[in-house]
Amino acid sequence: MSATAARTSPGRLRSLLPGSADLASMRRSPAKDLVAGLTVAIVALPLALGFGVASGLGAEAGLATAVVAGAIAAVFGGSNVQVSGPTGAMTVVLVPIVAQYGAGGVLTVGLLAGVLLIALAVSRTGRFIRYLPVPVIEGFTIGIAAVIFLQQVPTALGVPIPEGTNVALVAWEAVGDYLAAPNWPAIALAVGVAAVMIIGARVRPGIPFSLPAVALATIITVWAGLDTAPIGELPASLPAPSLAFLDITEIPGLLGAAVAVAALAALESLLSATVADGMTVDSRHDPDRELFGQGLANLAAPLFGGVPATAAIARTAVNVRSGAVSRLASLTHALVLALIMFAAAPLVGRIPLAALAGVLLATAVRMVEVGSVRVMARASRSDALILALTTIITIAVDLIWAVIGGIALAGALALRKIARSARIEPVPLNEDHHVAEHALLSEHIVAYRIDGPLFFAAAHRFLLTLSEVADVRAVIIRLSRISAIDATGALVLRDAIGRLEGRGIRVYLSGLRSEHTKTLDAVGVLEPFRRGGRLFGSTPEAIAAARGHLAAAGVLPDRPEDEDRSQATVPTTPVPDE
Repeated sequence: MSATAARTSPGRLRSLLPGSADLASMRRSPAKDLVAGLTVAIVALPLALGFGVASGLGAEAGLATAVVAGAIAAVFGGSNVQVSGPTGAMTVVLVPIVAQYGAGGVLTVGLLAGVLLIALAVSRTGRFIRYLPVPVIEGFTIGIAAVIFLQQVPTALGVPIPEGTNVALVAWEAVGDYLAAPNWPAIALAVGVAAVMIIGARVRPGIPFSLPAVALATIITVWAGLDTAPIGELPASLPAPSLAFLDITEIPGLLGAAVAVAALAALESLLSATVADGMTVDSRHDPDRELFGQGLANLAAPLFGGVPATAAIARTAVNVRSGAVSRLASLTHALVLALIMFAAAPLVGRIPLAALAGVLLATAVRMVEVGSVRVMARASRSDALILALTTIITIAVDLIWAVIGGIALAGALALRKIARSARIEPVPLNEDHHVAEHALLSEHIVAYRIDGPLFFAAAHRFLLTLSEVADVRAVIIRLSRISAIDATGALVLRDAIGRLEGRGIRVYLSGLRSEHTKTLDAVGVLEPFRRGGRLFGSTPEAIAAARGHLAAAGVLPDRPEDEDRSQATVPTTPVPDE
């Protein structure tokens, strides 16, 4: 490690840790934060239980995650109002891991993801989330919602979950099993809870209807003696931290899953923090510190039997709307859930699984912002295509490939748009001369100006345009408006010049910008022009040189002033050709 790195590393680590400003902010409005934390806990309880069950590790895993990860991320995260815990998006990733590796595999993945998130924080990668295209975000959100909805179909119908990894096929098989042996209580509870949440959110958006709906469903189930499966017995406290689940031999096989979990945790957490910033007046998150906090949360949660966690947009939004101003609110949310686990575990264990399925069904429906989808679909065909592709891959494959595919398509379409914006066109020579002379000149000299980037996506179109130049003796290529050039563009330019000179057309370059010299020199474009005195700082000098050449060849009448101007040398740093 260099001396500079050694000096900066401690300062870098200190910037990721809580400071006195965090403690001071918690003292500003403790009453508001306590109320907000209690409100979020009411919303989070059924979600934590539901996502724990949906992940395959049980309700206790979801509750442990909400308590442990929620508290640690509240203290060490980069947002004052962020709320973390188990989420539907993470559940989508965890289900196949549980199926292949069991509970130990999920917990190991959580630890590995925590390490990766801390590495991302230290390497300052948090700021790059801003470059993710909005259609990609909307697309995988819709895909996640669809997968969550389909995952809950068997539980909502009260039938055993069929085997399989394709959620659409599993849901379809569950429907068949239900039709063969209908379970009316389960579907009534699930639909009833979902309806209360969806309708209640429309009528009274500020009231969390999930917990009252689940409580009512539980009371009805117990009172009427309905035949529905409950959550089951829950522990009255967190288990002692343990690494007994860690199997080092499985780590190589789980690295890919850990990368996927870390990427999703980073993506969802930073998006949630960005949303929270937009909902508050003076709150701005630190993206790298947020990744650090999520990394610590994911290191700790598996030790207590929890699943990988991330920030939750819906719970964060409830926190902000409830008046939260500091980390005390999200910390209170975690402490309230811990108290519920300690004091009410037997009651919570009697909640019907179908009721939790209803909570997740409603959550999936509410995840889709119809207005945003409509805007994306109408904005352009490119945006609609990116959104559709990301959604389809999310449902058919997985979230990470969906994001990769969406970004790749967005990049390709952006390159296509940039390539189309670049152009090459003939320009007037901008000189005063006699009409007859201008007519003669226009038959023998032409100037072309390249506007925009000369790179691989657009270069061959330039080659075709230049190669079709006819009935001239000299071509001036103006380079001053090239915004960027890569090796492909430089090679294509060299080939175009070679074709022109192969037909006896003399080529001149003008307005070369200093930042493009290295690329053009690397492929050997400039050296022949330097030796031949055909590289000029401005177009008038190139015109004069072309006239002098044509006059010497007997094509144009000799003009002494042109010969003088053609002797001008190109400055070491070329003059902009404007």
